[in-house]
Amino acid sequence: MSSVVQVTEEEAIAKTIQIYVDGGISGKGDDMKPAFHHNATISGYIGPELLSGPIQQLYDWNDGNGPATGLQSRIASIDVCETIATARLELDNWTGHKFTDMFTLLKIDGQWKITSKVFYLHAE
Repeated sequence: MSSVVQVTEEEAIAKTIQIYVDGGISGKGDDMKPAFHHNATISGYIGPELLSGPIQQLYDWNDGNGPATGLQSRIASIDVCETIATARLELDNWTGHKFTDMFTLLKIDGQWKITSKVFYLHAE
């Protein structure tokens, strides 16, 4: 007799976010790409400089930054309305940096994809 395990939308979103986190730990942009829609964007400040544009900027930064082996993450909230969602992620020790990320997600062909990431880099 087989049992069916039903995954909640929140659990499915958390799995998508974990793909992103795992890419940070590995230091490989390609590892995090499956979490994002191909037209996703990123925005936030690094010091006084605004970083805003295609998500490829995140992948490039991650490749150059290297593995964040001590990275700790915590999903602070997920809010779902049918096929759209928002999530807040707290990240500590991303190679010595602390970030707060906020994502918008869209359910596309049954899978949750991050469509935008805005971030806050906490003061050192």
